[in-house]
Amino acid sequence: MTRVLVIGGGIAGLWAAVRAADAGCSVELVTKTELAETNTRYAQGGIAAALFPDDSAARHIADTLAAGAGLADPEAVRVLCDEGPARVRDLIRFGVAFDRGDSGLERGLEAAHSRARIVHAGGDATGAAIEAALVGTVRRRAVRIDERTMLLDLLVDPGPGGRPAVVGARLLDEHGAIGERRADAVVLATGGSGRLYRHTTNPDVATGDGVAAASRAGATVADLEFTQFHPTALGAPGTPLISEAVRGEGAVLRDASGQRFMPHVHPDAELAPRDVVARAVWRRMAAQGGEPVRLDATALGAGFLAARFPGLDRVVRDAGFDWSREPIPVTPAAHYAMGGIATDLDGRASLPGLYAVGECARTGVHGANRLASNSLLEAAVFAERAARAIAAEPAATGELAAAGPVPSVGSPGRHAEPAPAHPGVSRRGADGAHPTVDRAALQELMWHRVGLERDKRGLREASEQLDGWRAPEPVDRRSAEDRNLLDLARLTVAAALARRDSVGAHFRTDVAVPVAVEPAPELEAA
Repeated sequence: MTRVLVIGGGIAGLWAAVRAADAGCSVELVTKTELAETNTRYAQGGIAAALFPDDSAARHIADTLAAGAGLADPEAVRVLCDEGPARVRDLIRFGVAFDRGDSGLERGLEAAHSRARIVHAGGDATGAAIEAALVGTVRRRAVRIDERTMLLDLLVDPGPGGRPAVVGARLLDEHGAIGERRADAVVLATGGSGRLYRHTTNPDVATGDGVAAASRAGATVADLEFTQFHPTALGAPGTPLISEAVRGEGAVLRDASGQRFMPHVHPDAELAPRDVVARAVWRRMAAQGGEPVRLDATALGAGFLAARFPGLDRVVRDAGFDWSREPIPVTPAAHYAMGGIATDLDGRASLPGLYAVGECARTGVHGANRLASNSLLEAAVFAERAARAIAAEPAATGELAAAGPVPSVGSPGRHAEPAPAHPGVSRRGADGAHPTVDRAALQELMWHRVGLERDKRGLREASEQLDGWRAPEPVDRRSAEDRNLLDLARLTVAAALARRDSVGAHFRTDVAVPVAVEPAPELEAA
């Protein structure tokens, strides 16, 4: 029986675990906190798919390719859009109650979509509805679930012909005990890395653990320079996301003087691609001394806002605003990582035995800029394909997998010998000559030097500062996350420096005229 270790409990990880179990695999699911605490849970806008008579997969493909600014993989996009409707129907079978009206499924319009094709659940609680349905589904399967257990490193041994292969993972539990799990296939579904930045819509678990660990193991990562900044996070503690669907329903952006500014920036105004809107907000804030711009939803009315966006209505009112009567302050915030672990169309990474799905994967679907509401769809489509591929392949690691789980090693608070690091990443400064990285300082550095707008000078300054810090020994969750954030920050800055053109979410202010789009640079372990 093929042993599958799934690390991550969002839509991608849950889907992969359910489908692998259904295919007869022995599945263990590991999550860093409780099972429901993931980026999926906080997804508000919905999931995009060509489900309606006036739409088509071809239109969805065209919209996705246009948003990707010339860097999306056409074949990956075709797979996403062709297979997407079937995955939405699967979600309905799993128990997701998408919102319905008299004529069937309700749908909304979001930025850069040519058709209203976004379905949602609970108004603005789509992610929470999907998470709840899939958690219930996985608990009904023969899946071992280990909560409050974090990925430290991947286990890599020589495979057939001496080629390195992933054979399991080193894990850290909530008590600080470190152990190993061996598996025929390891599926990373660890989510994003929004905590690289001072302002983010991501929960605190989003520290890029899977991408950092995969890179240290020698897997290829790509497109790390492309971070999507959402244009409208509430200007309040925690910067909660204000869904793009609010603008899709008619809300507009205004500057400090009360004037709309997006119609002068892009023909689609507030529904322009996210990178365009986010930079416009960023620049307008700079022009008015850092004061947030305002999102004006007053024309929608209190009743509509409460019915269509019940969760957001509570968030906004809890922050002290009545958005039915006054525009609310909004600011850009790091929202989604387009890059990650490079995979093929079945989720396979460059190392045998390793798969990646969801936000930690770079499937090629998003290119330089993700189309709104494609992320949940990508997670479902490619997790399905990965589970099928794993089930169809014989156990690849043979006797290595047969060794089974290894008991925890060391005592709480102790760390076994770390796995060999990606050259130039975690082990830089490990001699103690440099101070240990400070998370708040790293986040501030990334926000100002590697944020919505970058230039060569700022990126080099960031690289030098990151080189001046050393990673802590990962003896608990905080130190393990800090190691991952430092690794990922260095990889992101290197990717941003390597891409000398300005495209999509990677905006270089030192490039007067964008040069022709080149293939995305890949970062690969030596």
